[in-house]
Amino acid sequence: MKLALIGYGNVGRALARLVAAKRREFPFTITGIHTLRHGTAIDPGGLPLDPPFGPRAPTIEAFFEAAGAEIAVELTTLNPSTGEPAMAHILAAFARGMHVATANKGPIAHAYAALREEAARAGVGFRFESAVMDGAPVFNLWRGCMPGVKVLGFAGSLNSTSKVAIETMERGGSFEDGLSAARQMGITEADGAYDIEGWDSAAKTAALANVLMDARTTPLAVGTRGIGRLTPERVREIARQGKTVRLISRARMTASGIALRVRAEVLDRGDILAAAPGTSNVLLFHTDLMGTFGTVSIEPGVEQTAYGVFSDLVNLSGGGAKPYNRQ
Repeated sequence: MKLALIGYGNVGRALARLVAAKRREFPFTITGIHTLRHGTAIDPGGLPLDPPFGPRAPTIEAFFEAAGAEIAVELTTLNPSTGEPAMAHILAAFARGMHVATANKGPIAHAYAALREEAARAGVGFRFESAVMDGAPVFNLWRGCMPGVKVLGFAGSLNSTSKVAIETMERGGSFEDGLSAARQMGITEADGAYDIEGWDSAAKTAALANVLMDARTTPLAVGTRGIGRLTPERVREIARQGKTVRLISRARMTASGIALRVRAEVLDRGDILAAAPGTSNVLLFHTDLMGTFGTVSIEPGVEQTAYGVFSDLVNLSGGGAKPYNRQ
């Protein structure tokens, strides 16, 4: 199948390498790449890893027309306030009868139900495995393995930048040293404030709640308090007590609805939510039939995020293009 990529940063390039490496097994061809910075590249026969970019296509619709692809791959950067322009890109693809795979959590966090319903009307698939845990099975786990199980809530340590900053302070560094280390690792959002102020975690919280609990919420409705007030002195004092700090996403079903929050929490070192250091992530699901269980991702990188998108492409091309619905 032919792919049209919107965005070609680290994840896009890692995906292109993976597509090339697995082409004999999974015959995907990237026929178009559309970027804000570099322009647009089109080749119906397939683009190389370092394509020759020309002028930007005037509209996303014009890009899709030129690429002639069956699947749109939305890989633009997060806008936690609105989910745009990624949502517009996805809707434009649906309007052309294209399946969509995205690693962008913004659309899932802001308008999952509407996008799911639009995909169903168009008769196309919509996948987003890499939106929360860098490709580790979260949504596909529930889609394929948990029939009849209801999600009552969840708790997760899902933001790597905040963990790197806190661990740097625990070792004697400054807050700025921690942020610099995270940037050098390439794990921060385009705007690092999204990580520190909790917006990245709020978007992941809203996305999980929308898909798994039909919350129909947005990141703006998640009670959020980031780690910006933490000082190295306070972090080291907590460490001397055998504890640490983690930016924790939580959701729980209540009598009045679904309560969502993101907080910098003081946790015992032995707490499972504190046990995933650095770029590692942990997500626990609270359920009716399976009690509490979870998913852990150990030091994922851009390759794991790319694999999550790749798994979506395989599912979309192999008859797995049914919309996901926990109802």
